[in-house]
Amino acid sequence: MDDITALILDDHAAFRRGFARLDDARDPAELLAIWEALALHLDVHAEAEEAILYPHLVKHGDDGEDETEDAIGDHNKIRDAIAESKLHEVGSEAWWAAVWRARRENSEHLAEEEDEALPDFRRHAGVELRAELGARWLRFYGEHKNGRNLSFSDKDPSSYVADHR
Repeated sequence: MDDITALILDDHAAFRRGFARLDDARDPAELLAIWEALALHLDVHAEAEEAILYPHLVKHGDDGEDETEDAIGDHNKIRDAIAESKLHEVGSEAWWAAVWRARRENSEHLAEEEDEALPDFRRHAGVELRAELGARWLRFYGEHKNGRNLSFSDKDPSSYVADHR
């Protein structure tokens, strides 16, 4: 069984490793290779959560609406920082500022999700639902490999919650 919460935590670990790899990179080509893969993974992950996890958390969590609204706002901040990084020369001061903003926003988001949203979801969603959503998660990644057919666009957090109540 592929529990969606375990799959999400696997991605979180990959994000932490990716940012650590950036710390060790020394030249623009290496920075670009690491960042492009990490930024794409961050974007696809946010889209997957918004398509699969958060519509259910809104309905199944004690604080699902607030946690979801906060998460969508976090995703927007991460997406915006990624988009900002693409406007600058890799390795430049402005590029690093955008990358570090993405890192800070992502670190805060992961902590909140791991400490609040995912435990709330695990307490209220049955094993079958978590397995079903895990299977959907894996299909989502297969269908949207390399970001295919995803817009990576910001969403209004309040509207998102209202649409998924």
